[in-house]
Amino acid sequence: MAPYDSDSSGGEEEDFTETNVLLGYASADANGEEISRLGGHPDWLDADKAPSAALARCKVCKDLMVLMLQLNAELPDRFPTHDRRLYVFACKRKSCRRKDGIIRGIRGVRVSADAATASPDKDIQPAEQKAPPKPPAQGLGDALFGVKPTTASGASRANPFATSSTAATNPFASKPTSTTPTNPFAKQQPTSPAAAVAPEPSKTELDNATADLPKTFAETLSLNNPQTTQGPPPPPEPWPETSAQPAPYPIRWLSDAEYETLDPITLPSVPAATTAMDVDSAEGSGGGGGKEDKEVFESSMDATFQKFADRVGQNPEQCIRYEFAGQPLLYSKGDAVGKLLHVSEKEKVATSKGLPRCANCGAGRVFEVQLTPQAIQELECEEDGLDGMDWGTVIVGVCERDCQERGVKTGEAGYVEEWVGVQWEELTMKR
Repeated sequence: MAPYDSDSSGGEEEDFTETNVLLGYASADANGEEISRLGGHPDWLDADKAPSAALARCKVCKDLMVLMLQLNAELPDRFPTHDRRLYVFACKRKSCRRKDGIIRGIRGVRVSADAATASPDKDIQPAEQKAPPKPPAQGLGDALFGVKPTTASGASRANPFATSSTAATNPFASKPTSTTPTNPFAKQQPTSPAAAVAPEPSKTELDNATADLPKTFAETLSLNNPQTTQGPPPPPEPWPETSAQPAPYPIRWLSDAEYETLDPITLPSVPAATTAMDVDSAEGSGGGGGKEDKEVFESSMDATFQKFADRVGQNPEQCIRYEFAGQPLLYSKGDAVGKLLHVSEKEKVATSKGLPRCANCGAGRVFEVQLTPQAIQELECEEDGLDGMDWGTVIVGVCERDCQERGVKTGEAGYVEEWVGVQWEELTMKR
């Protein structure tokens, strides 16, 4: 993502900045799109093999949730042998509001037989030794999606959300049949005969190696493959008939997308004297505000939220923001998600541990897509009242290796739960 500089004047020759973030817009008209959408019932990679319904149950009330987002997320340049889809579900119960586990995400993947030549060794490498692949020099969006630029000098490119029936390249459609590139996450092959024939230690040798170690250290060292100790996954829970599932949100197709363009923005500055005067006035007004009103005022001046509002406000109808291995646009840096993902604007480095590692394979996770408040408007367009969803953004982080569900054979569809971070709207009324 291009750096966001709120103090930049933009210059006379460049009135805006185009970033690597794809913005998805919703429409009641499919315009040929068949997969990427908001609402409706999920369409699985394999119609005859759905994931366990347990992955789409609310962790609070245990009810089956409803689909918010279904995204055709194929990345031909990164994962040329993978069919990929992302699904985001949400609980509709008002009693579950603002609780952990009421919004969940699933990544569906099907690896073709060509993957055997693309990644002959699927052992996991530590994230410290394997840096994530760098985006192409010409820009992530240009290399992966071929989306039409908004600059006057750019050549026309295809709609990223168009279906595979269109003649132009679709970023979320079927992969090209070009030669499969080398898997950036695969192990290097042995370079000497000695390395090639080095025997694997037996289970007895591994047990003896950890016998004299303190238990906690031996468990942390984990000389054995951690996947083998987890055992087989529980049997999948079948999905109930469609008529027995909760009423879905109306379908809104993500049939239009474009790269984000930003005009220069200068954030308004509030003089310190004015701020102090307003706060003192609130504390001495006798209206019962005091410290509470001061916190509300300071929250309203939060720079992270202001940046979010300004940035989204330039393209107010955007429903999703997509950039694989990019940086999400935070709604706040003060909540749990913000503290986890906040990046220093000055140093451009993460200030915390970042996304948790993939629970399926142990690899690192990266940001892929987030929903914006406009998605709420689209999903609740047929509902009366204002007592609906109240999140500011929903952020989805996925396995950087796009791993397959354990036990799934080549050519079959598998499903893995991914990390979802929810940033809620600020509660300005705490009485």
